[in-house]
This record gives sequence, C-alpha cells and structure tokens, in this order.
Amino acid sequence: MWQAFLRKTRLIIEDETLRSRVLFVLGALIVFRVLGAIPIPGIDAAALSNYLQNNQFLGLLNIFSGGGFSTLSIVMIGVSPYITASIVMQLATVLSPRLKAIYQEEGDAGRQRFMQYSRYLTIPLAFIQAFGFLILLEQNGVVPQLGAMQTMTNIFVIAAGAMLLMWIGELITEYGVGNGVSLIIFAGIVASIPASIAQFVFSFDIAQLPAYVGFLIAAVLIVAGVVFISEAERPIPVTYARRVRGMKVMGGISTYLPLRVNQAGVMPIIFALSILLFPQMIGSFLAKSSIPLVASIASAVVSGLANQWIYGTLYFLMVVIFTYFYTAITFEPHQIAKNLQKNGAFVPGVRPGGTTSDYLGNIITRITLVGALFLGFLAVLPIILQGLTGITALTIGGTALLIVVSVVLDVVKKIDAQTSIREY
Repeated sequence: MWQAFLRKTRLIIEDETLRSRVLFVLGALIVFRVLGAIPIPGIDAAALSNYLQNNQFLGLLNIFSGGGFSTLSIVMIGVSPYITASIVMQLATVLSPRLKAIYQEEGDAGRQRFMQYSRYLTIPLAFIQAFGFLILLEQNGVVPQLGAMQTMTNIFVIAAGAMLLMWIGELITEYGVGNGVSLIIFAGIVASIPASIAQFVFSFDIAQLPAYVGFLIAAVLIVAGVVFISEAERPIPVTYARRVRGMKVMGGISTYLPLRVNQAGVMPIIFALSILLFPQMIGSFLAKSSIPLVASIASAVVSGLANQWIYGTLYFLMVVIFTYFYTAITFEPHQIAKNLQKNGAFVPGVRPGGTTSDYLGNIITRITLVGALFLGFLAVLPIILQGLTGITALTIGGTALLIVVSVVLDVVKKIDAQTSIREY
C-alpha cells in the first residue's frame, strides 16, 4: 500500500498538469482562510462566543464557513446561500416539469443552465441571510445597534463575501481537483479541528479515560462504516442484444448497472438541517417580539426543539424521509429502463420497459433503506454520544464526518484517475 502511495505521489509531482491543479486548490483554500479572518467592525467577541455555544444552527454554519462566523468575517455565511439555492432548485424539479427536463434530459448543457439558475437564486438568498443574521445578532447584543447606512454596508459586504466564495468554488471545480463547494466545506470542517483538540486538552479528565478510549474506537469504526456505505453498490446485470449488420455481429456483451446504497450522498442531512433548524432561528428572532402571543409561541418552539429527545427524533425521521426524496429526484427507474431499451439492452429474466422500471424501483427502494438508516444514525450520533458519556468536548459530528470522508474519497478517485492515465 505504501509503495502504491509513494508511486502516486511521485506521479503527482512529475505530472505538470496534475501538480498545477493540486497547487491551485491549495492556493484557493488559502485565500478562503484569509477571507475568513477579516472581520466586520464592531463585534463583542465574548457575547458572540457564548451565543455560538448555545445555538446548534449557528455552530454548524460556523463549521461550513470555515470558522468565519465565529469572527463575523466577511464570509461569515460561507456557501450557505449557494447550498440553499441548490436545495430549492432540486425541490423545484418536482413542481416544474420544465426544470426537471432541463436537469435530467438535456445532458451537460441542461445541467449548466440548471447551475446558472442556482447562481442567480444565490444572490437574493445571500442578501436575505445577511440581513437576517445581522438583525438576530443585534438583538442578542453581539453586534451593536447600527445605523441604516452601516447596516446596508455590512449586508452588501457579507452578501459579496458569499458570492466570492461561490466563485472560488466554481474556479476550484474548473481548474482544480474535485468539487469546489465541497472542498470549501471540507476546509471549514478541517479548520475547526485544532480548536476541538485544544478544547479536549483543556477539559481532559483522567476519570473519563474509558470513555475517551471508547470514543476513539467508535470513531475508527464509524469512519470505516462511512467508507463502506459510500462505496457499497448493488450491481444489476445488463446484457446487450446481439445484432447482425452485414458481416459484423454487434452486441451480445454483458455488463452491470451499479446502484449505490447511499445514492443521495450527504444532501439529505443538509436538507433536514435546513428545515429543522430554521424554525429555531426564526423562533429566537421572534421570541423577543413585542406581541405577547407571538413571543410565547416562538419561545415554546425554541424550548421544544431544545429537548434532545424531540430534536433527535425529528432529525432522524427527516433524514430518512429526505434520503428517499432525494434518491427519487436523482434516480429515475423509468428513464433508465427507457434508455436501456433504446440501446438494445435488458436485464436477464426481466421484460424490457415497464417491468424493468418496476424491477429497478423495487431494488432501489430496498437498498435505500440501508443508506437512509445509516445517514439517520450519523445525524443523531453526537446526541447519542453526549447522552452516553456526558462529554461535550468530544463529539463526532455525523454531518462533518460524512462530508470529510466523501470529499477525501472523491479527490483520491480523481487524482487516481489522472495518475492512471499518465501511467498507461
């Protein structure tokens, strides 16, 4: 294994194109981290730290922004507007047949148009999120009361920072290795590791040593499980019919159609977080309303979602539901069966057309259950660990762990593909 690793490393260094791509990614991520250290003016650091510790939504946003939210930097909302826009566009494909056709039937050109619509939608969402977070932070004393001109200036700066990160992500995708937005999120998660290690060192308790050992074993097993589920697939045998054209015999070959166990990736967790944690932010915003009825309802919502049992149960169920939902959007058995029939291919023992569509639909429904339950378990894993050990300094973020492993696997595959081309 080490020999293969050293050989690939040598090929990366020797291959000028691949070396340039890797260096471009590193340079772009350095720019991202520098932007994350430039704060907006007038911040109460102590109040911000206390507020982040008591708010799960903003804590997750801080990870996704590479620690930018903890300093209220110019990229404090990170790629959150772009992710939200992508989620909205994916949901819109269910309601709009035209968008669905663009995304699924018009090939690369259609996907480029679909991504362009997502970029357009990101702009108003960035301004809305920047305004909402500034008002929320002002209400909690993190940011001082600002005048109209100062507020507008900060809103434009924060929205511009989000658009800049989206542009950097697109550049990484085009000129680097891997998906740019995923790598930015990955960099944000990795950037939070030193602070987590420091927190663990300062709060280390020798009496909790068995819990720490158990945590380490669980971390290794969970990483192995994430890799296994991410790579697991169900192969469906496919045979191409033999065709005779003149003196040539075409077809007659057998291959397989890979159906992934985790077809939806990390998107169901992001979907569930966006829907489940958004009421918490709105509730915190309305809890200080001057209208007693609105304030009492908002306080009840916030206190209800603060209950770990209620929050964990809703989180788990939403992840499972959205796993099936996102799989239904990205994988259409009817379209695949239609394409197989057009190319003269069939599944042995299954009639082409509608029967093949039903067959593929039944299989994807069964294997998606495994992926959905696994994603749900990862989502509520921090809550389980806190309940069992009582340790808050050491918690495995299921979302963060899945993103990190998925991004690393994707980058390794793309680098391996490039080096394989160079070798052969």
